[in-house]
Amino acid sequence: MHLPTKLIRFLDVSIMACIVSSFLAAPGIPCSALATLGEPLSSLDSNRTALKTVRKSVTTRTAYSIHEDVSDGSAIRQYVTQNGIVFALAWNGVSHPDLTSLLGNYDDDYRTALRSELRKKGQRHLAVHGSRVIVEKWGHMRNLQGRAYDPALIPNGVNINEIQ
Repeated sequence: MHLPTKLIRFLDVSIMACIVSSFLAAPGIPCSALATLGEPLSSLDSNRTALKTVRKSVTTRTAYSIHEDVSDGSAIRQYVTQNGIVFALAWNGVSHPDLTSLLGNYDDDYRTALRSELRKKGQRHLAVHGSRVIVEKWGHMRNLQGRAYDPALIPNGVNINEIQ
């Protein structure tokens, strides 16, 4: 099987970022490409250069800030409390991101809930409600969107529809 050069470069950079961050970071901290749900925003900065993501903007709201990063064909927004904890993620682009790294400690909860979810053929909207995390995916070819959040971390006064 022949892999495209761009994919090979991305995999090489991703693997190197994980190896480097595992030596530099404290043991037990997951390797992630972007800020991880439920963790400090600082989980983003160590991998941005290695993974070739670019900070597009930071928007400050009353109870939180939105940190948007872009790469080839996609954008990921991290919603961060005033205390610096990522309480939600939203994305759009040509493909859904790898949720394993974005969900971090919530990934097992998501995967368990996903296995029990009944999916209808042709369904364009998927909502998975785990015990601690909610993940929603929707869209169509070349415009896939989604969001993931921990309801317990959402700051008071923030409407879930603000996460988009």
